[in-house]
Amino acid sequence: MLDLLTQDWMTPVFAFAVSAIGAFLGLSFASRAHRVRGISRWQWLAMASVALGGMAVWSMHSIAMMGFSPPGVAVRYDPLLTLASGLLATAAMAAALTVSLLRRTTVGLLAAGVIAGGGVAGMYYTGMASMNVHGSIHHDPLYVILACAIALVAATAALWSASRLRGHLAIMGASAAMAVALTGMHYTGMAGVRIEPPRFVRFGAPDGSTAADLALPLIVGLFVFLLICSLFLLLGVEEERPSYGARPAVHSAPPGATAARDTAPPGYFPRHANAAPPAAGGSDDVWTRRR
Repeated sequence: MLDLLTQDWMTPVFAFAVSAIGAFLGLSFASRAHRVRGISRWQWLAMASVALGGMAVWSMHSIAMMGFSPPGVAVRYDPLLTLASGLLATAAMAAALTVSLLRRTTVGLLAAGVIAGGGVAGMYYTGMASMNVHGSIHHDPLYVILACAIALVAATAALWSASRLRGHLAIMGASAAMAVALTGMHYTGMAGVRIEPPRFVRFGAPDGSTAADLALPLIVGLFVFLLICSLFLLLGVEEERPSYGARPAVHSAPPGATAARDTAPPGYFPRHANAAPPAAGGSDDVWTRRR
């Protein structure tokens, strides 16, 4: 079990960094989706789904699995199942964000957390099913329960953060906490993995792609996605700037001035009010010297 987690320290750090960046982008997009209306809301929601499900969850898992090398065991990956696990995580996040956006209640948040947590756990074990080895892979039920519980709590906390938090510092803190939970969920699940060798010795590698084969398209895809997200964030800043075109006039009459003028005694004209000058011989509110 635990000996399968043996790997260099760079892989977990890189996986955590990618998860934190994806969480920050996803929570930023989701926060903006809660503040706008119309088609812009669904554009931000789509970007948040891809950032959270595709980058914070799936890319983190894929990078962490690149450092998974059991002693004496050749590991290959099914490309279709690997891609399906990423689509599952993204679709689950999209459904969860939609539920939390349309039903802004505690029940809606919990329901969205169950959907997102189930998607994260489903992504993880679909990705594990894409592994091909000579032998069989087994999962300890205790670690499966722990990993699913961590995924549920992390997903619910992320959805709560997306609907409540404002400001970059708050979102950065929530993103770091989410990345810790997601990477912790991954390595908790990996701690319960047990590989049984085959009964008969098999020569050669199993079917599928190596981790290095999947690394290049993943890194290129992450780089392109980061560029797109940066552009959207810059455009979003321009959209949210306040407009100063409809500012009220500085020297306009204060509220209630008209009403006060209507209730004033007959023949009374304040000196500095926007009123017509008094008629000749009328009274004025300014004392004048007698001649």
